[in-house]
Amino acid sequence: MTTAAQLRKGALDLPETEQIILSGMPAFAVAGATFAWLSTDKKAANLRMAPDAVDRVLSEHPTAAAITRSQEVIGVRLPLADVNGMVLNNMVAQAWRHRAPTRLRAAFDAAMSGEEVTDLPAIGRPATRALGAAGISSLGQVATRTEAELSALHGVGPRAVRILGEALAERGLTFAPDE
Repeated sequence: MTTAAQLRKGALDLPETEQIILSGMPAFAVAGATFAWLSTDKKAANLRMAPDAVDRVLSEHPTAAAITRSQEVIGVRLPLADVNGMVLNNMVAQAWRHRAPTRLRAAFDAAMSGEEVTDLPAIGRPATRALGAAGISSLGQVATRTEAELSALHGVGPRAVRILGEALAERGLTFAPDE
């Protein structure tokens, strides 16, 4: 079971995502294209997805329902109580990828595959993928985040934060201060 907070965190961890209000409810967009939003009762996630992804979600989750617009299936509605956080994060990333511009999708895909596209130190594949998925591909971008923000990313553990801190120090940089 997940919560609206999990949906929010999963969406905002993706590159260039912004939270907007859609019909009075929190929604998430990339480059102006909405990819996820909460139902009005805050008990379901609505995800704008490609048709093949919608078919997969509907077959794997019996409580899911198709979202249609003008008789065209455009996404899926899934009760938050019926999905775990890891599965929801994956679905949110699929929805983001479906709506993101090509340049962002390419960078995201490279980060998720573990390709070396950054000046980041060797921190391990899970941590590198997590940073890439959050749109962090350089030490300069790391310096804009607090240690707590980085630690909150799934895959970034204390060892990765320590290595990043050491790399920042070598360049005369630090993590952003805690608020």
